[in-house]
Amino acid sequence: MTKQTTLTKADLIEEVLRITELPRKESETIVETIFDSIIGALQKGEKIEIRGFGSFRTRERRGRVGRNPKTGEKVEVPAKKIPFFKPSKELKDFVNSAEAQASAAAPAGGDSPRA
Repeated sequence: MTKQTTLTKADLIEEVLRITELPRKESETIVETIFDSIIGALQKGEKIEIRGFGSFRTRERRGRVGRNPKTGEKVEVPAKKIPFFKPSKELKDFVNSAEAQASAAAPAGGDSPRA
């Protein structure tokens, strides 16, 4: 199994900077504006749909009775909203085709190619 890398907000800013050749401050503003817009819409209960990528919305998690793991005491856990992302069919297909290509490119069984 290969080690997974993590794409951070700083990486996204670097990518915007590289592609657009805008100053760093403007690239940061672009990425921050996108994230702030998504967060603001979710706070208002709106659904965000990005064609070819997926949709963001909130789901309601019911209240329940939980237990404090330290004392075993019953604790009321209130209902809350949680953010939910549903990938589009195009994104799912793209991710799966990329995985298929990567596994096909890797040598099977550790055999080394012959010269």
